[in-house]
Amino acid sequence: MSTTAVPVGRPDQAAKGTPRRWPTAIWTLMAGTFLVRGLGFTYPFLPYHLTDLNLSTRSIGTFLAVFGAGWLLGSILSGWLADRIGHRTTLIAAMLLATAVLPLLAQVPTGPALFAATFTGGIVYDASRPVFTAAIAQTFPDDAVRATVNAWRHFAVNSGAAVAGTAGGMLAGPFGIRALIWTNAAACLLFALLVWRFIPANERRALGTAPPRSNYRAAVRDQGLWLLLAASLAALTCCASLFSSLPMLMADDGLQAADYGWTQTANAGAVLLLSPFLNHWLSRRAKHPMTGLFAVSSLVLGTSMGAAGFASTTLGYSAAAALAVPGEIVVFVAASDILNRISPQDARGLYAGVWGTTLAGAIIIAPTLAGWALTHGGDLLAAATTFAVGLLGAALCWPLAAFIRRTHPAPARHRPEASPS
Repeated sequence: MSTTAVPVGRPDQAAKGTPRRWPTAIWTLMAGTFLVRGLGFTYPFLPYHLTDLNLSTRSIGTFLAVFGAGWLLGSILSGWLADRIGHRTTLIAAMLLATAVLPLLAQVPTGPALFAATFTGGIVYDASRPVFTAAIAQTFPDDAVRATVNAWRHFAVNSGAAVAGTAGGMLAGPFGIRALIWTNAAACLLFALLVWRFIPANERRALGTAPPRSNYRAAVRDQGLWLLLAASLAALTCCASLFSSLPMLMADDGLQAADYGWTQTANAGAVLLLSPFLNHWLSRRAKHPMTGLFAVSSLVLGTSMGAAGFASTTLGYSAAAALAVPGEIVVFVAASDILNRISPQDARGLYAGVWGTTLAGAIIIAPTLAGWALTHGGDLLAAATTFAVGLLGAALCWPLAAFIRRTHPAPARHRPEASPS
């Protein structure tokens, strides 16, 4: 682990070259991301927890949407705070809040208390994502290097989520869903301790002053940002199906939490197999905006998760989960590449937080769409709507690519790939 490289948040390093070793802060964020995803049982097993509370399918969909609404607010809030008070303070506060609120979500009965706990749990569940996105953008000025680091960051996210699904499926039976959520809270506490120990307390000074109010107005008027948000919302709705509507489809077919765990095992295996190759391949294509790759990934996600509507066995659902992996890997790296190209340097956290709302929106839309499709047309309608949403995400990449070519031409320089070692 490097302890001498430039600290997080040093945009002035762009003129001096890109460090080949990752700073300690980036390593800390990478490890913490894997930790809270690998033990992040709350969201993927929330439908089963709500089922244990004897809620109807429609009520479960509503509570999942409430969780997503909190996720949306938390993304904007954590991105805004990252620019205002710094990465370290934002992460510690968010993880400590998660440590307090997730056990409440596990223990409270139905009613307003469950509603409030679900909403607050959504706020803190993915709060680290926009902070990490901003940290990468501010630490590594070169596009190819950022693509490499972002690829490994999403490897940590995807493999961690797959581990959570696999381990959760095996542990849910003997220990129960409540114990899994308590474990998630403990992971958040450990992440807060890692940030406190390994990210310097003075990192805020390296980020410069808080962003001016004009940045918020500029973000609202940024056509490229809106096009990216629309395309991302569509593509990520398909991606979110893996953790929201997939359990609903499987439960509708009479399959249990352990069966869902096997789909995550298949997903994890595909992530481990494909990530090293795709990460290297993507870093070599960061010289130009990744709008074409984004379009392809949206189609892959729409097709693979749409195919889940035709499945009825654990094997069929597992195959769909594995086929979605190339789309999962590429869509996040491509979106990060595009976001880094269009976001102002003094508003990285803001733009990352705004983009993070698309994942939160997808978390809201995916179970709602699946619930509507299952009610009105069954599995086939669920398959058709998922594919249509993926196709929409791919189509929106055409005006997005035209906008980037017109306003944010790709830089001519190309620098060596960063090494995680």
